[in-house]
Amino acid sequence: MNAQLQRWGLLVRLLLGAAGWMLGWRLGGWPSALLLALLMLNLRSLSLLLLFLSLARINRQHRPGLSALLKAWWIEAGALELSFGWRQPFAAQHHEDYLPAANAVRGVLLLHGFSCNRGLWNGWMPELQRLSIPHVALTLEPIHGSIDSYAAAIEQAVARLEVATGQPPLLLAHSMGGLAARAWWRRHGREGRVAGLITLGTPHAGTVMAFAAPMLNARQMRRHSTWLQELAGGEGRLPPLHCFFSDCDQIVCPAETATLPGARNVHLPGRGHLRLVDDPQVRAEVLALLQAR
Repeated sequence: MNAQLQRWGLLVRLLLGAAGWMLGWRLGGWPSALLLALLMLNLRSLSLLLLFLSLARINRQHRPGLSALLKAWWIEAGALELSFGWRQPFAAQHHEDYLPAANAVRGVLLLHGFSCNRGLWNGWMPELQRLSIPHVALTLEPIHGSIDSYAAAIEQAVARLEVATGQPPLLLAHSMGGLAARAWWRRHGREGRVAGLITLGTPHAGTVMAFAAPMLNARQMRRHSTWLQELAGGEGRLPPLHCFFSDCDQIVCPAETATLPGARNVHLPGRGHLRLVDDPQVRAEVLALLQAR
């Protein structure tokens, strides 16, 4: 379902680009047509720039400079096209879960964020398989349902990894996926069930960018939402937690909302929200945790 919606979104962009070309051709020939077509095709990237520039006012404890914001925007625009232009709409099933019959290496469960699917992790799965690391990547559905509704699928995936490896898995979650992991823990967690939880740009304390989104899971991620308060009050003692966050995260802000008290909170300056997924430092630390005895 997520992939189909993203393919429809791409079609809309192409139609807007075609409309821009036809209008520009009528107004001034091919130079105007090309300019308007490119403008319409890149409305998303231009809107993204506004989000990045707003961080100069939203972030107070971790306030990025203009050059850092512009660089982060440029890189994030490319990551956005790769993820939402190919990996998720067309390649979400290109890499299967990897659960070898005999393996003594700890496994990892990969959890995506809001309006995404398992294709988000396509940059990870080939390397995990090359290193013979068992892994499962979920697509959390319904796409815009309650975050609590993902707990059953996470429980099944954790159980699969436990059976395959004989060890508690590591949970690696981007954005909303970290809250889904915490919602699973509130219902099914107990000491020793997982080796740890790593979150990348997860709005543990909500995000100001969720204020206008009407979807249920987006409303749950609003700052000071009732759901977030109930989650914090009912989850008990969490497993070892590593929270990676950035001053240039245009989706989860202010930046410190992606941290939790008692966690190992790691600031990665200059990274956009999607760039955190494929960040080399994140990958090195995750692989070290997976391969540690």
